[in-house]
Amino acid sequence: MITARRLRRRFYDRETGLVARELLGMHLVHRDGDILRVARIVETEAYLGPHDLAAHSARGLTPRTQPMFGPPGHAYVYLIYGMHHCFNVVTEAEGHAAAVLVRAVEPVANVAGRTAGPGLLCRAMGIDRRLNGRDLVGDELFIARPPRRERLVIVRRPRIGVDYAGTWASRLLRFYIKGNRFISRL
Repeated sequence: MITARRLRRRFYDRETGLVARELLGMHLVHRDGDILRVARIVETEAYLGPHDLAAHSARGLTPRTQPMFGPPGHAYVYLIYGMHHCFNVVTEAEGHAAAVLVRAVEPVANVAGRTAGPGLLCRAMGIDRRLNGRDLVGDELFIARPPRRERLVIVRRPRIGVDYAGTWASRLLRFYIKGNRFISRL
């Protein structure tokens, strides 16, 4: 059963770049009432903490960024442009304020609509701010190992949309599965 293969807290309590890479190929699962939505994670971005000028935590602890400050293994869901939700996985020790943005997923079960981009995948998966701070080791929203893990070729590129972050904008902290047709952009 898929719930028996869910990731445990210790998976998230590690270096953010490593978690971002290892999330690729895992299944994002949202139990939305009677519907179990499942999608394969195919693209992520790492945000390393307050010293990373592209991370929301670089602006300090605010009501919006509070979930980023821990503990690890919780969801950080926020709204951008007043209309698009973004889903992040909190990583590392409580207080470190790092997270992995899930940028794109490949539909597996009960996922309708486009999923190549953070806002699109949240809409298709039914993820919104009601899930902000949700424990990813729980039953409603979690990440699980797929039934069969394949060998992946992972591409590293600069993150998207963080030109304001100075030298942090060119860091290779975006990861995606090579050749996957669901990534947000090349």
